[in-house]
Order: sequence, then C-alpha cells, then structure tokens
Amino acid sequence: MLRWKQMVLVALALAVVGCSSSKTKELPPAELQEFTSEVQLKEQWSRSIGEGQGETYNQLTPAVDGQSLYVTDSEGLVMALNRESGDVIWKKELDVPVSGGVGAGYGLVLLGTLRGEVIALDAASGDEKWRSRASSEVLAPPVTNGDIVVAHTQDDKLFAFDASTGDRRWLYEESMPVLTLRGTGAPVVTNRYVVAGLSSGKVIALDTQRGLPLWEQVVAVPQGRSELDRMVDINGGMLLSGSTLYVTTYHGRVAGLDLESGRMLWQRDASSYTGVAEGFGNVYVSLDNGTVEAVDQNSSSALWSNESLARRQLSAPAVLSSYVVVGDFEGYIHLLSQVDGHMAGREKLGNGGIRVRPLVDGDWMYVYGNGGKLVAYTIR
Repeated sequence: MLRWKQMVLVALALAVVGCSSSKTKELPPAELQEFTSEVQLKEQWSRSIGEGQGETYNQLTPAVDGQSLYVTDSEGLVMALNRESGDVIWKKELDVPVSGGVGAGYGLVLLGTLRGEVIALDAASGDEKWRSRASSEVLAPPVTNGDIVVAHTQDDKLFAFDASTGDRRWLYEESMPVLTLRGTGAPVVTNRYVVAGLSSGKVIALDTQRGLPLWEQVVAVPQGRSELDRMVDINGGMLLSGSTLYVTTYHGRVAGLDLESGRMLWQRDASSYTGVAEGFGNVYVSLDNGTVEAVDQNSSSALWSNESLARRQLSAPAVLSSYVVVGDFEGYIHLLSQVDGHMAGREKLGNGGIRVRPLVDGDWMYVYGNGGKLVAYTIR
C-alpha cells in the first residue's frame, strides 16, 4: 500500500499540477509573446552539477552562506563553490541519492535522502560530520538554528537532531491525508520556534527544545468530492519577514500569519504548490495555473496579475532588484516589473526546464536548471 501511494505521489507531481477530476482536455502551455525588453541579465559564470534534479520531481535548491554557494545533484554529488567566481572549493560524492537540499548555516551543509537519512557535512571541508535516520524521504532542505537540525519528511513528521552530534532530540508526528503532492516545504527555525506547513493545509509551531506544539493555524480546508480536489498541501517554502510568516497552499489560500501567536493577519484565495516572495510591500505568488500575482501585504487585495505565462509550470518567484523572477518548464527565466507586473525581461538558461526558485543574494542571482546547469547572473 505504501509503495502504491508513493507512486501516486510521483505521478501527481510530474503531471501539470492543477490536476482535476474533470475530463476536460488540458490546454497547452501559453506561447511566449514578444515584448520590448527593459532589463537584461549578465551571465557571470556557469557550471554543470552532475545529474541536476534527476528523473523524479526533486527540488534541490542551492544555498549561500558567506562567500560560498552550496549545491547538490540527485545522485549525491555535493559541491561548494565560490559564489562570485564559481570556482570549486570542495567536492563530495555521497553514496545515496539526495532528495532534499541544500540547507546551510552554522558551519554545516545539510541534505536529506530518498532513504530517509539526514546528512551533515562540514561547510569548510565537505567532510561528513554525522548521518541520522528519519522515517521516510526527506524532500526539503533540512534547516538549523545552530543548536538543532530539523527535517520534514514526506510522511509529515518533523525530526529534530542535535546539530553537533546528530542525536535525535525529538519527533513530532501528524496524520496525513489519503493523497498528497510529492514534496514538503522546508521548516522555518528560529531560536524559539520550529514552524512547518503540513499536507493537511495546517501550519504548526513547535517549541525548539522539546517539540511541543505552541500554536496551529488552518490555512486551507479540504473541499471537493474527490481526494484529488481535496489536496491542500503546503509544499512551497514559507517566508518569514520580521514577525510575519507568509504561506501558500495548493487548492487553498495565500496568507500572512503572526509568528508569535499564529493569528491570521490576512488571507486570499489562491492555489500554489511553490511558494512566495516579497518586495515593495507586496507578496508575490506563482499560481498553479501559471498566473503571477502581487498581493498587498496590508489589505490582501491583488495589486496586479500577469497571465501571460499560463500553464508554463512556473517556479516559485524570487525578487531581484525591481523585478519578480520566475523560471518555467522550457528553461526560460522571466523578469516581471514589481510595480505593475508587465514583462520586463527574459533569458534562456537551457532546454531542461527550471523547477526550483531562483536564489537571490544581494545583486546576484543563481538559477539551477533541472538538467544540472547552474548559472550566476547579475543585471547588466
């Protein structure tokens, strides 16, 4: 039964998400329209990272810590690069397929595997510091606050390990719906809170020391007649800005929550399996139908909506300078104006598609294609 369920999860993720019990024929992805470019990206360096995202629906995201950029492929190749030159600092070949990564901070590089393991490497050398067992696939980057490392597994369990030794500190378990999308969002970890979005459409905050629940908030309630319609997964990574936590769900809502209490500050109907970004007082979300939308952080009203990328399987958005950036299934990088959402620029990374959110650090942006091409860009 478990094996069958996992196959269903993979099938759901590999389909054009926005799946429906309807027999209506799906429309093709929108053709790209010509426009007058206002901004261009300058390629600073590029590098091939092994097998990239691999054959399954992995979302392996690079991470920056200091002057180093850490990246992994699906076969267990982990690399540390100089973020400005792309030069290799170290390279490590693990003996397991990687499905969750990369988490980085406090001297650690953190990865999760298809075998349900969490692996911690030394950030300076790549040497393995510890390896600990979880209950199932780890599909999101493990995260750390320097004291504990937290991993969210596919079966909606949260494991906290000692950051120094890998010994398990605590475990939080949550029951799962019958069907879920393949994937989880990375938890948010502070000195006091571990906050995670679950496949039930609920956000829960736990105490970092003991894993005891502090608050929970239902962001989306399952609706519909079929199990497919009732999926309300929180798959995209949550965004913490100040004391506000931004979250989006599949078949549900985009919302802002108060970190201390879990109180819903605002909410708006939305369906997304990626995540959110913020800038100019707005929250940006890539909807599952390919619409990119800007939502006012204070009023929850939509300030603009760009529908020109319909059904192009967009990545989560990122904010670079004055632009909202998304990748698509053909490997295009699209830059939209933060002001009104009009198309301002476009670049082609390659033919393998872009599934993971572009990583922005200051004036630099790192885009990791599904086929393993990693490119560092700045704005010309």
